[in-house]
Amino acid sequence: MDREPMTQEGFHALSEEFTYLNTQLKPKVNKEKQVAAEHGDRSENAEYHAAKEKLRHIDRRLKYLASLLDIAQIIDPSTLDHSRVCFGSTVEIEDFDSEEILNITISGVLESEPDQGIITYKAPLSKALLGKKKGDTFSIKLPSGRHEYEIISINYYPILDLKQEEFKKFDIL
Repeated sequence: MDREPMTQEGFHALSEEFTYLNTQLKPKVNKEKQVAAEHGDRSENAEYHAAKEKLRHIDRRLKYLASLLDIAQIIDPSTLDHSRVCFGSTVEIEDFDSEEILNITISGVLESEPDQGIITYKAPLSKALLGKKKGDTFSIKLPSGRHEYEIISINYYPILDLKQEEFKKFDIL
């Protein structure tokens, strides 16, 4: 079984969701199902069937989360050497074709948010970046065509901080 790298924060978020679903939401929906069952004929009881469906969704999510927690490999990117691109690195790259500057952070699959530049280590761009150092150039074929990049800088910022900075732009936090 392959291990799935993630940060401690990502593992903690999954654990909290699992605990919430298992100890709060599932018992609440079970109670709703019991109350609905007391209303008589279950074959035509919409509330009963809705509660059963909710429980099926909760159980599927719990099973999925449990499988993720079982294969999690917790990595603390703050302890890694970011002189070369690695898990948790935030990399500033320049696209030679468009002269656009991109900031890419390499994360675990569950922590990725491509719209915010946080991409999974399995993404083609991440695979091309891993192990490179500042000043290195590389070329990669993407869906939009072949692109050539140069690494301008490599830093480490906690992924949770990056996400919170993005939320602040939209007054979410």
